[in-house]
Amino acid sequence: MLRVEKISHSFKNGNEVTPVLNDINFSVKKGEMVALLGSSGSGKSTLLNLMAGLMKPSDGHIYIADQDIVKLSENKLSVFRRKHIGFIFQAYELITSLTVRENVELPLVFQSLSPRIRKQKALALLESVGIPDKAELFPSQLSGGQQQRVSIARSLITEPSVIFADEPTGNLDSKTENEIISILLQLNKTMNTTFIVVTHDAEVAQQMQRIFTLHDGSLVTEQQIAATAEPQGGEML
Repeated sequence: MLRVEKISHSFKNGNEVTPVLNDINFSVKKGEMVALLGSSGSGKSTLLNLMAGLMKPSDGHIYIADQDIVKLSENKLSVFRRKHIGFIFQAYELITSLTVRENVELPLVFQSLSPRIRKQKALALLESVGIPDKAELFPSQLSGGQQQRVSIARSLITEPSVIFADEPTGNLDSKTENEIISILLQLNKTMNTTFIVVTHDAEVAQQMQRIFTLHDGSLVTEQQIAATAEPQGGEML
């Protein structure tokens, strides 16, 4: 589903060059749920931005759905992201002036779908994350955990190839954290959706199927979680 080949990246400030990532290589299968684990400054956020097509790497290739996104123009990359990539953010990033349902529907506005179909899909996803009764409320009327459920539903609305979750439980208490991770695990199982979960929390990472650990810009370990069933299918993104 996703393949990262020889990715290196540096930030430049005038004549000063700061290396951030060094020769990163790994692949993720369709339907797999993996953690990208690392402390602050490890390079995991930079790698997330590169894989999501928000930045171009200094060197290397990133394949999603058999497409090398590094080679795409900005316009083509924008179209590709709308179709193939979903995001779950630590801070939810919901639009306060829209209802919960409208927030979930929003990515479909760029597609040729009728309002009726958009509404149906949004309501079905809100059901799947356990808050069908919140559809016509506004984000300010929800708890943090409920807002993150909305963010999860929104990430799924376009049926993307891969979903990047950036510290999805970072703003939540431990009880709500467990609820959100359980929802992600269930969606991964029932929808065969591929998730890349970026986290600094080892306990969160241990609930995934594999863990890639970054340290000082290098991939230092890859761990298979033995207790987790193998994902369905074997196609590569």
